[in-house]
Amino acid sequence: MRRVKTKVFGKELEIETGRLAKQADGAVLARYEGTTVLATVVASKEKSEGEDFLPLTVNYQEKAYAAGRIPGGYFKREGRPSEKEVLTSRLIDRPIRPLIPKDFTYATQIIVTVLSADQDNDPDVLSITAVSSALMVSDVPFDGPAAAVRVGRINGEFICNPTRTELEKSDMDIVVAGTKEAIVMVEGSLSEIPEAEVVEALLFAHRCIIEEFIKPQEELLSGLTVKKREVPTSIEDPSLKENVVSYAGDRLREAIRISSKVARREAIQTAFDDTVKALAPKFPGMEADIVKSFDKLKKDLVRKLIVEEKRRIDGRGYTDIRPISGEVGFLPRTHGSALFTRGETQVAVVSTLGTTYDEQRIDALEGEVTKRFMLHYNFPPFSVGEIGNRLGPGRREIGHGALAERAILPVLPSKDEFPYTIRVVSDVLESNGSSSMATVCGATLSLMDAGIPVRAPVAGIAMGLIKEEDQFVILT
Repeated sequence: MRRVKTKVFGKELEIETGRLAKQADGAVLARYEGTTVLATVVASKEKSEGEDFLPLTVNYQEKAYAAGRIPGGYFKREGRPSEKEVLTSRLIDRPIRPLIPKDFTYATQIIVTVLSADQDNDPDVLSITAVSSALMVSDVPFDGPAAAVRVGRINGEFICNPTRTELEKSDMDIVVAGTKEAIVMVEGSLSEIPEAEVVEALLFAHRCIIEEFIKPQEELLSGLTVKKREVPTSIEDPSLKENVVSYAGDRLREAIRISSKVARREAIQTAFDDTVKALAPKFPGMEADIVKSFDKLKKDLVRKLIVEEKRRIDGRGYTDIRPISGEVGFLPRTHGSALFTRGETQVAVVSTLGTTYDEQRIDALEGEVTKRFMLHYNFPPFSVGEIGNRLGPGRREIGHGALAERAILPVLPSKDEFPYTIRVVSDVLESNGSSSMATVCGATLSLMDAGIPVRAPVAGIAMGLIKEEDQFVILT
């Protein structure tokens, strides 16, 4: 067994491995004051054939006994994941996934279990540090260590990992994850704070990560001998690549310049089908390699179009916004409704008012809590011209709803000013990117149409970054 203890901002942090869950590929028990989580990592011994992505799943689960409670409901045991568990699973996934090689195509499962929870220290940021440590001691290749902190601010002073009581007084709640070299994930909400002060908060968070949460992981690893699995490297057949470029290059260059998403998709699919049909007899048994080579060519051409020709696939410049239109009150019997369209992305957003009886009651580790504002996001398959099963909201829908909810919450009136429960539902009718930010825009219109006195209108926009050597492009 290997254990590391240290003091972080006056609180005791303890990380240990080798005592619990010894049959997992990697297992770490992490404790921060009275909050304790167990992070386990298991990777399949067999490679997932035909996969061109990292088959990683992250599951975060809270045990009621961790807070000395018995679950509510008839069965009195933990059931399907709560919204908090889903959101925390996604929170852990985002900074961890980029640090595992994409070519590591072995099904990998990370499970984080909350074993003890105090009322001051949220297990979510501790879980990211625990997962990083578990990956470091496992045989899974991992470009870590990584860690996460929560940053708050009270009276202009930044606080690292504030307690729940301190967060209630804070004008920001940001979770930042990173490695020694860089920040890899930011999530949070702020009360209309200037951009320069947000940058200060990020720099403060990164210093906390390096000084307080990376060093204990390095110390834990220093006493262990860990042999990592080799990542299989795929070598592209030069002859195959040459044939794919020769056969599909010009057609793809034309296809990616088509402004309509549907027409562009059809042109690319036709080029793909024809390429596979033409090259499969010439390269027998290499259909999967043809697919990979075609996809790589498409990606390279799109990146070249953006970086070198300074235009997007639909012909717009870097900062050009797609045509925007909005309509309010288009549904006659709802309290408030809005139809927001940006290019080929369209959302219908509806607001409904209720009494305090309609507040959502949540059976959480800290006890039963209520929620007076809810934003629910739905992404049906028809919005992208596909078919699919509808078995309740998926992780992505829950995550996007929470993202938009955080954007709207700071401008809503207080309960004393407006003693009503508010539910906003966003149904995505058509999507060609950034439907969550369209939801933010549509929600503002819908709330105002319902007569809710928001302090200021809120708009959202998605951002992207493409980097080629020393050149980079920021896309809106």
